[in-house]
Amino acid sequence: MRAGVRGSVLGRIGAGVRWYLRELTDESAYDRYCAHLRKGDAGAEVPSRREFERMRGERAEGDPREGFRCC
Repeated sequence: MRAGVRGSVLGRIGAGVRWYLRELTDESAYDRYCAHLRKGDAGAEVPSRREFERMRGERAEGDPREGFRCC
């Protein structure tokens, strides 16, 4: 296998692993939310990552069906 081909194969494998881990840990939720907001209105105000995580936490606390609650 040539070095360029090997690098592209490893690059695709790395990208696939990265995608899988982001989906598994729900790291990509913010990206999906921003895309959803912009799909409806290209100039929509997008919350910061911190604001988004705060909203998610409040929503999960308000409705136990939304997230895992240990107590």
